[in-house]
Amino acid sequence: MSPVASSTVSSSPAHVAQAIHRVTVHQDTYVDSVVQLSGTRAMRQVDGVDWAAAAMATPANLQTLVQEGFELTEVASAGANDLFLAVRADSEESVTAAREAAEAAMFTPRQGGTNERAARAARTLAEALDRAPDSNVAVISVPGDYAALEAHKALSSGLDVLLFSDNVSVEDEIELKDRATELGRLVMGPGAGTAMLGHTCLGFANVVRPGRVAVVAAAGTGAQEAASLVDRWGIGVSHVIGLGGRDLTAAIGGRMALSAVRGLVDDDNTDVILLVSKPPSPEVARAVLAAAEGKQLVAALIGVAPDFEAPDGVTVTRTLEAGAVAAVRASGGAAPTVTDGLVDRVRELAAELPAERTLVRGLFSGGTLCYESLVILADVLGPVHSNTPIDKSLGLPVPDGAHSCLDLGEEEYTKGRPHPMIDPEARIEMLREQGADPAVAVIILDVVLGYGAHPDPAAELAPICAKIIEGGGPRIVTYVLGTERDPQGYAAQKRAFEEAGCLVTETAARASLAAAALAGRKPELAGHAL
Repeated sequence: MSPVASSTVSSSPAHVAQAIHRVTVHQDTYVDSVVQLSGTRAMRQVDGVDWAAAAMATPANLQTLVQEGFELTEVASAGANDLFLAVRADSEESVTAAREAAEAAMFTPRQGGTNERAARAARTLAEALDRAPDSNVAVISVPGDYAALEAHKALSSGLDVLLFSDNVSVEDEIELKDRATELGRLVMGPGAGTAMLGHTCLGFANVVRPGRVAVVAAAGTGAQEAASLVDRWGIGVSHVIGLGGRDLTAAIGGRMALSAVRGLVDDDNTDVILLVSKPPSPEVARAVLAAAEGKQLVAALIGVAPDFEAPDGVTVTRTLEAGAVAAVRASGGAAPTVTDGLVDRVRELAAELPAERTLVRGLFSGGTLCYESLVILADVLGPVHSNTPIDKSLGLPVPDGAHSCLDLGEEEYTKGRPHPMIDPEARIEMLREQGADPAVAVIILDVVLGYGAHPDPAAELAPICAKIIEGGGPRIVTYVLGTERDPQGYAAQKRAFEEAGCLVTETAARASLAAAALAGRKPELAGHAL
């Protein structure tokens, strides 16, 4: 894949006026978002690089380049099917090194590729099936305008589908899921980034031990949290089936949740089904829960209304922690203890905080974990502002004296830069900013491990945390989502944050409760039952 167009241009913003800007375009070269992010990360790790991005040349992405000071006269003809590599650096050598690093990260043949055909990525579904005829799942990550068509092609080829793409219409989602149901197939998505079928991890996923709890989730990091807790508490997981965030809404009607639950009822390797979702349509939820007749089902419906009526025999919880605890118990496991020493540790940290430090700041990479935090903090502290608020009146900007939780994986924070699970740069900037605010008492950080995530997030984040804490800044409560089998190693990541002075909790929910206890100077809250 040789570049066919490049431009070196000057910049208009004063703060980068002296930097060298270069855009290299690979025409008719589509790579999915995960590969794009790997190229972006490789470039930004090169010394001398101030900013870089690997992305498809969509109008929105080209506008991002303009905002970053690039002039696009020589590459104005690039389109959505073309890949660009953009670098802003302090020297030609750094620009060249960054481009080479990105191309190596994105285009180097996978291990085992021994010929030109193996080295070249398949351009069509038919070509991919020709190379791997025994495949039974298609992972689709193309722009939303094309995603439904590719998913239909996969269904026609007898494949289950993990539809990573978003911006798929409700009408297309309904049509795909109805067709999949007729064919006895799964369409996981759109916007589904996590699954594990037959202990093969797809998308962002954690490595869990085999077990007899199946996770069905309309939430990506919610699925990861549920599966990781069940693994860490000794039970193990049979499957993780992502649904896409809209599946349990009234519009979609739980089409794929119904198929997944009915399939798991007939699965001899599954004893307990753990359903995970933000508050669903009550009518849809009841229909899905009723479909599990004959098998134990636990529903972790985050922030569900207290008056929600579930079918007899179904356990409903309003946090992921409580859902995982119930699933472990239903599987015959011992109820885990998640508060050992936590109250005493919170008491020690609260005693160190000056009286003027009263605010909570949540800086999340996981959208479901952010939502769960909003629910827990609001129960204890009252209103919490967010870019993804439960109550739309509590959006941004955050007024003085208010608590906030931000989902930094949302589009407004990832435009032109990698997702914070993959690259912590955006969070580091905000961590430093909030760490310098004299009104902030505690910062909550989630750290997501597993396939697709940063290879060593503690190496990037823990030193920043240590500087903030040692400098008399706010306390930092960290939750590490993962398992010991994950590539990053759960224990090593957890230990790095503990050594930096962070309070590291057993669950994501407990991190938010500990933060509320610190901010409110009520240590006993940290041991409150969820």
